[in-house]
Amino acid sequence: MTWERHELDGRPLFVRAPADRSRAYPTVYVLHAHMRSAESWFNVIPFERSYPEEIEALDPPCVVALADGWTELGGGQWIGELGDYLRNEVVAFIDARYPTNGLRGLQGKSSGGYGAIVHALERPDLFQAFAAHAADALFEVTLAHGFAPAARALRDRSPEEFGASFDGLRSRDVALVVELTACARAFGDGTLPFDLETGAVDEERFAAWLEHDPVRLAAAHRDAVSSLRGAWVEAGRGDEYFLDLAAVALRRALLAAGLPEERLRFELVDGGHGGQSHRYPVSLAWLVEQLS
Repeated sequence: MTWERHELDGRPLFVRAPADRSRAYPTVYVLHAHMRSAESWFNVIPFERSYPEEIEALDPPCVVALADGWTELGGGQWIGELGDYLRNEVVAFIDARYPTNGLRGLQGKSSGGYGAIVHALERPDLFQAFAAHAADALFEVTLAHGFAPAARALRDRSPEEFGASFDGLRSRDVALVVELTACARAFGDGTLPFDLETGAVDEERFAAWLEHDPVRLAAAHRDAVSSLRGAWVEAGRGDEYFLDLAAVALRRALLAAGLPEERLRFELVDGGHGGQSHRYPVSLAWLVEQLS
C-alpha cells in the first residue's frame, strides 16, 4: 500500500500521491458518510477490494486525501468545526507536503456528499469540482421523512434520556434518532425540529435546517455554481432515504443557478443507499479529468 497516514489535530488523515513527484497534481478530498471514519475506508469485505485498494488500482494522476469527520454522534455533516478543519487545516497540510497544483475536488457519499457540495459552493476559491453520491438534500422530503419514526423511537423518553441510555445502534430507529440528532447540532441549536409526541414539523426550527439545504444553497451561490469545473450528482433509484429524489432536485437547482449542462454528470443507478462503492472509482476518474 502506498497510503501515508498522518495525525492532524488528533484525527487520522490518509494520503496517496503519484510516485512521480516531479510535477504538481490536483487534489481530491474524500469525505466519508455518517457513522463512518477515515479508517473505515480500509475495512475489508470478503472478495471485494476496499476503496483505497481501488484507488491503488486506478492510479489516478492526483493526490487523494481521506479526511476524518468522526464525532461522538458519528459525524457532523462536514460543516461547522469539521468544515473549518477541512478547509483550514487539512488543505494547508496537504499543500505543504505534497505536489499539489491548487486545483481541488471533493468526493463524498451521503453526508459526505453533502459536505462535498456545500464546500464547493461556499468556497469556490478552494474547491472547483465535486462528486456527490446519494447526498443529503431536499430536506423537506428526505430528512423530514424520518421525523415520524424518530418520534416513535423517542416515545416515553426525552432526547436527553435517550442519549443517557444509548449503548449502540440496536435498531434502524435508534440509528435514525442519532442521525437526526447529529443534523440538529449541525443545522441548528441541537433541538430536534419536530413535535416529539406527534412527529409534526416545527416550522420555525426546521427553517434553520432548510437554510443549509444544497438545493437552496445553489440559488444563493450562483457565481460559485457557474464557475464549477464539474459536478457529479448520483443516487440509487431505490434509495431508502429518498435521496434519488434529492438528486433530481439538486440537478434542477444547479442548472437553474447557471451550471453549464456539459459540466454536470447526473445519473440514477440501480440499487439503494448502500452497495454503491463500485461507483466511487468512476466518479474519481471523472473528477480528475475535470480538474486536469
